[in-house]
Amino acid sequence: MDLQLTDKTALVTGSTAGIGLAIAMTLAQEGATVIVNGRTEVRVNAALDQIKQKAPAAKLQGLVADLGTVEGAHTLFEQVPQVDILINNLGIYGAKAFADISDEEWLNILEINVMSGVRLSRHYLPKMLQTNWGRIIFISSESGVNIPAEMIHYGVTKTAQIALARGLAETTVGTNVTVNSVLPGPTRSEGVEEFIQGLAREQNVSPEQVEQDFFAKTRPSSLIQRFASTDEVAALVAFVASPLSSATNGAALRVDGGLVRSIV
Repeated sequence: MDLQLTDKTALVTGSTAGIGLAIAMTLAQEGATVIVNGRTEVRVNAALDQIKQKAPAAKLQGLVADLGTVEGAHTLFEQVPQVDILINNLGIYGAKAFADISDEEWLNILEINVMSGVRLSRHYLPKMLQTNWGRIIFISSESGVNIPAEMIHYGVTKTAQIALARGLAETTVGTNVTVNSVLPGPTRSEGVEEFIQGLAREQNVSPEQVEQDFFAKTRPSSLIQRFASTDEVAALVAFVASPLSSATNGAALRVDGGLVRSIV
């Protein structure tokens, strides 16, 4: 299927690894000009090299900036004043008991997971409306629906992203601009892979056993009973970013392996 992206420019925030890198890779393979973002030149260059290995003809640009900060956003806007597609993927997470999460930690995760998308959308959405075409996609999580007790602060930010995307979509009425959120379930990203390998060593079992135990005990409602691949998430994001998804707007789209049991 041709996603009709060859004349589009896409910015993927936090795209040097994991889901972000997979999204950048998929969009580049579909012909889009992709801006790869990370906080260090080493990471950005490594990501660009990975994409070029799989897509030698890829049209790429590297952007070194911490988009979880006001300063980083200003750096971006100076270098990239306009895009067709904005993928708000930047985010952090970490397990911690609610009583132990400090104000500083709350403010930090809100700044990175929520305010980064607020700033970038505030800058790029008006330009998309002026040209009457654009896509904004927030990479949220099933944790925005099923708030995990072990990282409530993360779940709250993911709920906020879903609400933010829906609210922004309401401003696009009658245009060819859409705003949606995508909700991955447990995904085998770089960080998750390290976590699995670490647990396997600690428990003296195989990584496969760790995965089986996780879905049997921690995420038993998953229908696929495995971690999704980053490519599986990226495939949905690429479609939503394309002109072919023109009737999808204001939606929270799940790629969670059936983990969330509600049907709406």
